[in-house]
Amino acid sequence: MRIGRAVIQVMLLIFFVGNLAISVNAWRSKPLPLVADWSAQKNQALSRGETPTIPWEEAKEAWLMAAAVFVDARPSEQFVLGHIEGARNLPWEAFDQKFPQVFADIPKDRLVIAYCDGEGCNLSHELAAGLRGKGYSHVRVLANGWSAWQMAKMPTETGPGTHPPGPPPVDRSAPQTPDR
Repeated sequence: MRIGRAVIQVMLLIFFVGNLAISVNAWRSKPLPLVADWSAQKNQALSRGETPTIPWEEAKEAWLMAAAVFVDARPSEQFVLGHIEGARNLPWEAFDQKFPQVFADIPKDRLVIAYCDGEGCNLSHELAAGLRGKGYSHVRVLANGWSAWQMAKMPTETGPGTHPPGPPPVDRSAPQTPDR
């Protein structure tokens, strides 16, 4: 009987303390999110200054909804041979020279997805770090971006990229066929 009573008291204590914590959090000027990615992997990456990667499905959805700016970190010579439809090119080796022109119209709170090609390609991570250094807070890396995009048969294009600034004016939610 005493053990049952102690268990009930502990459960009530946990209930009241939990409600108190949630209430205090709600009153904060900047409440902490109750649901977030608190995984050890993400926390370690952020503490080392690394940019978190974006899962393929999230990147695809962001592209379909025109909710992100895709930026190719590869050299311009590779970009013109093929890139994600609507992507901008900001080669890491020309970051300082080309950044003002490429990012002139992109707000700092906009989702930016950097990519390059190949499992071992670090250009997108370097580009993402440079963008964070310029104040862009929502930068993610699509690992093996160009190869993964092509393997999924998502829309691509060639040339220097002549898209107007901002999100593309097309509805990408309709099925598309690649131009290559």
